[in-house]
Amino acid sequence: MPTGPSTVGVWVKLRRRKVVQWGIAYAAGAWVLLQGIDFLVEAFQWPAATRPLATLALLLGLPIAVALAWYHGDRGEQRVSTTEATIIALLLLLGGGFIWVFQHQAEPAAAVVSTEQATTSPGVPAPPDGRPSIAVLPFENRSRLEDDVFFVDGIHDDILTQLSKVSALKVISRTSVERFRKTGLSLQQIAQQLGVTSVLEGGVQRAGDRVRINVQLIDAGTDSHLWAESYDRELIAANIFTIQSEVAAAIAAALQASLTPAETARVNVIPTENLQAWESYQLGKLRMLRRTREAMDEALAHFRAAIAADPGFALAWVGLADTLIIQRFYGFVPADESLAGASEAVDRALSLDPNLAPAHVSRGQTLKIRREYEAAERAFRKAIELNPNYTTAYHWYALLLGDLGRWDESLQAALQAVALDPLSPILHNAAAQAFEGLGRFDEALARYERAIELDPAMPVLNWNVSALQAWAFGRVDEAVRWLEKAMELDPEDATTSALLSMYYLDLGDDARAAQWLERSRQLGTDTLFANAAAAHLHLYRGEQAEAFAYARRDNEMHSMYSFVSCILRDADFLSGNWQAARAGYAQAFPELLAAAEPQIDGRNYAAAIELALVLQKSGEVERAGQLLDLSEQYIRTIPRMGSKGYWIADVLIAALRGQERQALAALRQAEQSGWRAFWRYFLKHDPSLDSIRDSPEFKAVLAAIERDMTEQRASLETRAKPLE
Repeated sequence: MPTGPSTVGVWVKLRRRKVVQWGIAYAAGAWVLLQGIDFLVEAFQWPAATRPLATLALLLGLPIAVALAWYHGDRGEQRVSTTEATIIALLLLLGGGFIWVFQHQAEPAAAVVSTEQATTSPGVPAPPDGRPSIAVLPFENRSRLEDDVFFVDGIHDDILTQLSKVSALKVISRTSVERFRKTGLSLQQIAQQLGVTSVLEGGVQRAGDRVRINVQLIDAGTDSHLWAESYDRELIAANIFTIQSEVAAAIAAALQASLTPAETARVNVIPTENLQAWESYQLGKLRMLRRTREAMDEALAHFRAAIAADPGFALAWVGLADTLIIQRFYGFVPADESLAGASEAVDRALSLDPNLAPAHVSRGQTLKIRREYEAAERAFRKAIELNPNYTTAYHWYALLLGDLGRWDESLQAALQAVALDPLSPILHNAAAQAFEGLGRFDEALARYERAIELDPAMPVLNWNVSALQAWAFGRVDEAVRWLEKAMELDPEDATTSALLSMYYLDLGDDARAAQWLERSRQLGTDTLFANAAAAHLHLYRGEQAEAFAYARRDNEMHSMYSFVSCILRDADFLSGNWQAARAGYAQAFPELLAAAEPQIDGRNYAAAIELALVLQKSGEVERAGQLLDLSEQYIRTIPRMGSKGYWIADVLIAALRGQERQALAALRQAEQSGWRAFWRYFLKHDPSLDSIRDSPEFKAVLAAIERDMTEQRASLETRAKPLE
């Protein structure tokens, strides 16, 4: 007989002392606990190391639990029976399984909530979920004549516009569907990329005084035909619009989308019965897409020709207004002249058709330019109400909300536009700007990169990435590199040259800044950014008279432009003419002085802080303090960094209040966060900081920024592209 204990005997002894039961219970409890930790880590975004640490702790606890079970079992103090331990273990296992299932079911649910939140907002009307969706692909020109391309595209665009008036449908905008002109992709692939359930194809043939339009609606999932029709009519404007209305009604019926009585009335409107007016209008829209000075002049001529042919053609008046607005934005025409003409054209359009959504959007833009923000918002919302698929309304509304600092709402409006036009680079750009306004810089960069992927040849996208690099990440050298890419895309663009000049000023390279400024002047004799760059360059050189002259010229082009309004104030500061300075702000921002408690937001907080210094000097100390208090409340809602950030507004506020310690602490924080935007003006010239400029801490911050700019400038020495 063996003298050692048998395996069975050891097992019996372990069970008698409850070690086996407690080991099973401990293992089950540990598993449940780890499942719960997994869920909490994801739900509350705990550090990723939480789970491995918890696992290690539980493994270390196992021998301790076994030892305690052996000890208490030996003393006869265990009170848990085998049946009870089994029940406890089963309950813990079931609980763990429940948590695991709940956790993995919650993940997609959370994703759905996130998606819904990304496309809806109390401030932005959102279409109901599950609407039938459709993409109208570019129509085929079956006459094969190049001169008929604009005619075919015009019919395609009009049918798409008619469908967009049906609120029960989700209609993808033209920018996205244009990408699939003459594509080799299948309809299913196209539908998948656009996120739609149905696709409309068509062809147009113009022959003499006849027009034939063939259209077919296809289910993207099954590739089956839902509806098809052929229209052969006399080529007159009334017939073109009648066909478009019939197509819209038939498609809505095929997709089981009901039109409201108001929508039916809008779809059946005949905008013009003059074919020449309609063709001139289509040519004007085609020219507008190019955005060059020459193309915009041509667009203006076409819209005026359409109006001459039919003064009652409301859409032609809208085209005229939009062209003037765009010309003003790009500095192609005098600001006041273009605004007056655009406002008159919009009024005429709305008098002809009060329910024309594009006219309300144009009115919103003119009101925004006039700083009538509440009225502008009403106009944009009215356009969305009239046409819930009109991406331009969401886009321009998003830009307005951004100007007001309402970045959450701006993001929702921009994402709504993206949902309707998912392959539009300019709409991804708008979403990126909203992300930037919220301080979500990585997401902003990803959106900008997506926009560039969609259209690598659009310089404005490189401008925005350069601003993000300089003003969000503090990398002015990277900003220069992005603008160099923009110059490669359009070497004749005066704005890119002016922006390069401004970045080189921040880098402290005045010689190269002057070269790029001269290049900008050669390309565009008098532009907004060139005048701003010139004002700062002359100021840094100590040439104040020249700096003030360029600032005044810039102000004529864009009243109280934020990059030069402070220089205009400083001109009056040096002469002691506070009333003149006050008058400038009273004209540009009347609400800051007229209202008992002015509304401070993204459009005017910087001006309010600038004005506070003027009011302090002119004896209006109480109003100055009020403006500083309200500005401080506002900047707490936005990030410091980024092109939409407040930069060192908190420093200016504290300095103007005489709070030296707070001002210096905020300045150090800004420097360490990467703030470099216009640092030479603020730290060396802004009179608002005179009270702290001699402080050792102030000088230390200035020296730190100068060192950083020297290093960034050096990183460009071997990589910066020379002027040609």
